[in-house]
Amino acid sequence: MTNSRSQPDPFTVEIIREQLIAAAEESFVVLGRTSQSPIIYEVLDYACAITDHNGDLIAQANGVPGFLGTLSFAVKAVLQKFGSNAMHPGDVFITNDPYQGGGNHLSDVALIAPIFCQNRLIAFSVNKAHWTEVGGMAAGSWTTDSREIFQEGLQFPAIHLFREGKPEQGLLELIAANVRTPERTLGDLYAGVAALRSAERRIGEMCHRYGADVLGASMAAILDHGEKLARQALARLPKGSFFAEDWMDDDGLSDEPVYVCARVTITDDAFVADFTGSAPQVSGPINCTRTRLHSACRTIFKAITDPKSPVNEGWFRPLQVVCPEGTVFTARRPAPVSTYWETGAYAVDLLWHALFPVLPDRLTAGHSLSVCGTVISGRDENGDYFILVEPQAGGWGAGATKDGESGLVVVGDGETYVMPVEVCETRYPLLVEQFTFNVQPAGAGMYRGGFGLIRDYRLLSASAQLTTTFGRHKYAPWGAAGGQPGSPNGVAIIPAGASEPILWKGKLARYPLRRGDVVRLVTGVGGGYGDPRRRDPDAVREDVRNGFLTADQARMIYGVVVH
Repeated sequence: MTNSRSQPDPFTVEIIREQLIAAAEESFVVLGRTSQSPIIYEVLDYACAITDHNGDLIAQANGVPGFLGTLSFAVKAVLQKFGSNAMHPGDVFITNDPYQGGGNHLSDVALIAPIFCQNRLIAFSVNKAHWTEVGGMAAGSWTTDSREIFQEGLQFPAIHLFREGKPEQGLLELIAANVRTPERTLGDLYAGVAALRSAERRIGEMCHRYGADVLGASMAAILDHGEKLARQALARLPKGSFFAEDWMDDDGLSDEPVYVCARVTITDDAFVADFTGSAPQVSGPINCTRTRLHSACRTIFKAITDPKSPVNEGWFRPLQVVCPEGTVFTARRPAPVSTYWETGAYAVDLLWHALFPVLPDRLTAGHSLSVCGTVISGRDENGDYFILVEPQAGGWGAGATKDGESGLVVVGDGETYVMPVEVCETRYPLLVEQFTFNVQPAGAGMYRGGFGLIRDYRLLSASAQLTTTFGRHKYAPWGAAGGQPGSPNGVAIIPAGASEPILWKGKLARYPLRRGDVVRLVTGVGGGYGDPRRRDPDAVREDVRNGFLTADQARMIYGVVVH
């Protein structure tokens, strides 16, 4: 029941909110089940959401946080370009433009469908997925040595993909002609369209039941309620100004570190994240854009206010993001952005580090941070292209009451998974010879950092190329309150027939591999919390029994004798 035609009662609003969330989650399932790339259907490197007619986020499925925070910007970019009057039922728009609402890199493609209710634009369905291939200078469409965005693949500047239900055939042919794996790329495209149609059907059912007025008024109420909850949570946070700074390893082209900093100011009315003072945009592809910076700030704001309540645009009304144009966080076109996630992750970590001293009950010490993106590409024995694109999980920092989590995806990847061994060995000419915890004695503390992972790939084809970006290769995860730093991420190459690595790198661009070579991917241990000598001796002995420490390490680091 509703109080009037246009003013729904709270019970109706709550029912509609849950139905919208269910519609977003169903579209998430549809995209995963119909896609063709393991990066989507196994790793879940995508996100789905529903916005209102203004492009404001109403409901989401909990996919990649770095994607979710950009989806409303993508919808608004389409609205700004076309206007609502130029949209029709059955339309689908496509955009991956990092500088106009896309926010990520060109591989992360957003599809957007307007949804009409009683001849009125009522909402948008939107998703963003990492397509394995969108062309460019390198297989997998991201690399660590691009110098301008034109080298990184096809750009879709918020254009029609479907018009009134009919595909733009010329665009589909253009895509197929410019990617290395056209069948898989187009398969992922159609999976995204299927997900949009799923949400469109569910909202159509809601329209039939409630009508456009009630549905629109309920969406407005959902946004206002989100803002109310956010401001209540903001009022409980410590007030003041908090600062953190750090160095990124390099930009991918030189060995020079890149300075970044952030100041967080919390008042009764606002949460201000200010990145003024960070380095200018760089020549290499670690740059990110303002949209991605907003997404990073949304991630930490939600985490420290209330990570469990449903997300909508209203929740972020108290959030303000400040940063001059042309920094490494707000790069200008045509700066390369291929490995933007390194800088986006640092944006989250800077805010995290700044707030940690006053919110130790909600945050932990530093974690492995980098997505540790990996591409292994080449041709198999049949002459067909194979392109493995995947992230790696790592170690998280310890907290004031707990050890860090081990083998967990980093903050920017959220709900994603690591690639299963069986999928790697079935889909690609690779043998996984080792997949284990990285238990080196870093991140010691009263509570120790979580362990990273070690994964060995032996190449079974004649040749291949390896591209990696393992940030925090030089600067390890930070410890807190006397806890020790964690360990860095990195990649080693063990040539066929050898037993020892010949190099230890963070970034590689199309490094040549030959049959029998082993690629060793190592993610770091998280930072520790508190004086290691205050660690519970029984916990130290348990680590020794589990093989996480040797008896000598237990004695030297923790002062505990284990017989």
